[in-house]
This record gives sequence, structure tokens and C-alpha cells, in this order.
Amino acid sequence: MQTVLTPVTRIPTSGRSAFTADPAINVSKHVDEAARLTMDILGLPFDVARAQYARAVQVGLIQRSMLASRDFSRTVAALEQITLGPWARHV
Repeated sequence: MQTVLTPVTRIPTSGRSAFTADPAINVSKHVDEAARLTMDILGLPFDVARAQYARAVQVGLIQRSMLASRDFSRTVAALEQITLGPWARHV
């Protein structure tokens, strides 16, 4: 008598495959990452302005003042909010 082998199809129980993951979860994760990256790129000019202000204070071109620093930060944050709207970062 000859033995006949039949393939057994089982779903793996350990770990998740990329093919079994929920596509909606993958899409939303990528959309969130893209939104964060976009917000960082759009906020780059404002970060550069903050860094330049800090460097000017370190070098001595601008007088060290906590009040002036506060005013500059508030102004840059307001400009960022006005310019970028919903894409602006919230600290």
C-alpha cells in the first residue's frame, strides 16, 4: 500500500506577517508619519530663526535678556501659527 501525503494548510499562530496586518492600521501609521515629517519641514525656517537668535546672543550681537528672549519666542510662535495654521507645531 502506498502512502499519500497531503499538504496541511495551517495559519501560523506565532508572530504577525506583513500580509496579515490590517491595511487600515498601516495606512494610518504612514499618514501620521508623513504629517509629522511635513510639520517638521514646514517649521524648519522658524527653528532656524530661533537658533540664529540664540547664536546672536551667544556672540554678543544681542544683549542677554530673559524678557527679550520671551518676546522673541512669542513673536516667532505667533508667526508660525499665522503662517502655517493647522500645520503649526504646538509646544
